[in-house]
Amino acid sequence: MAKHAVFGDRPPAYPSKQELAAELCMSVSTLDGLVQRGLLPKPRRPGGSLRWCWREVEAHLAPGAQDRASPFIEALRDGP
Repeated sequence: MAKHAVFGDRPPAYPSKQELAAELCMSVSTLDGLVQRGLLPKPRRPGGSLRWCWREVEAHLAPGAQDRASPFIEALRDGP
């Protein structure tokens, strides 16, 4: 499969797996692993094609995002 370069001043709103991996400077297999571990959001299937919402990706990459999303951390904050 040919790789598609991402051009312009911002990534596409709903990039494909290859486009997202290129935008994040990682391999597709690394991207898959990060999604499986919950460090990146799961893709959507608009019209049957696999796409990510760039806003959700940015939210997952924001500083402290993983702490807020962790059930373990939330349980510690809530206390006994």
